[in-house]
Amino acid sequence: MRYRGQHDYSHAQAPRIGVLITNLGTPDAPEKGALRRYLKEFLSDPRVVEVPRLLWFFILHGIILNLRPARSAKAYRTVWTDAGSPLLLHTRDQARALHEVLERTHGDNVLVDFAMRYGSHPISSQLQAFFDRGVQRLVVLPLYPQYSGPTTGSTFDALAADFRQRRWLPELRFVAQYHDHPAYIEALAASVRAHWQAQGRADRLIMSYHGEPERYLHNGDPYHCHCHKTSRLLAEALQLDADDYLTCFQSRFGREPWLQPYTDETLKGLPAQGVKSVQVICPGFSADCLETIEEIGVENRHYFMEAGGERYDYIPCLNSDAGHIDALATLVEEQLQGWTEKPFDAEATQARAKAMGAGAETA
Repeated sequence: MRYRGQHDYSHAQAPRIGVLITNLGTPDAPEKGALRRYLKEFLSDPRVVEVPRLLWFFILHGIILNLRPARSAKAYRTVWTDAGSPLLLHTRDQARALHEVLERTHGDNVLVDFAMRYGSHPISSQLQAFFDRGVQRLVVLPLYPQYSGPTTGSTFDALAADFRQRRWLPELRFVAQYHDHPAYIEALAASVRAHWQAQGRADRLIMSYHGEPERYLHNGDPYHCHCHKTSRLLAEALQLDADDYLTCFQSRFGREPWLQPYTDETLKGLPAQGVKSVQVICPGFSADCLETIEEIGVENRHYFMEAGGERYDYIPCLNSDAGHIDALATLVEEQLQGWTEKPFDAEATQARAKAMGAGAETA
């Protein structure tokens, strides 16, 4: 096997730090062909679908990829903007805003960018761009506050797959979760308070998280527990009683049981219990996307109102809100401890390299 190396390295080049924020990914266009390519990559990941590979191959290629792309393309068209998908736009804005905050303290010694696990802007391409700019230390921040194998775990898989092909590996710090970090909880609480100030409060605050098969929980995935802890801490920050909020799970797929209670079934049943107004927030999503804008903002609103509800508010994701960016910067600064204190002396380093016989092209 041939390993990829840096052929233009110079000892005079200051070692830089790269900060890579990542998210799930998005199709290139709201069209059937683009959705088929995206879904094929996404649903072929064994972290995402834990089904025997041969069986899943025939299900995926024989059924799902022939039926789902057209339906998904129709849904994506309802949220697509002239500049692209909301998830891509928000993630790019988050990277830019985070870079601006970190640049105030670290100058150009810390580089910030984003990558997607699936589709365009892959992790491997951004890693190469970092290494080409002299990055030797790497912080990876998957924008999934609650750890889950299909999201955070899969992100690490992509990193490992890239690193297996490299001769020189960077120092790595990987943020596996931040579901209970005070800065994240406060950013969520601030967004709810701002909504209350503008719109008033509803009968119930619904905290809706992306679902996953229930068996993942029984097999040791901490995602369910992380979600409930986030909900509890957010409720405490907002001084809510137990009857003031609910935790539920959305976006289930297939026939097997997923984490419950289900968001859609919960919303259909609340009006009959006397809950006529709700506000829904999605703490597990760092950026608005199809699942929040269309599924929560439109589809589930319809379920609630049709069942007799009178008021339904969706509280947007944190996106590139200043409080969210400050929280992400806090997470990154914690990871940078010990990496930014010692200044780099280019002349001394270059002189030592020449004394030891380094050629002019590398010295």
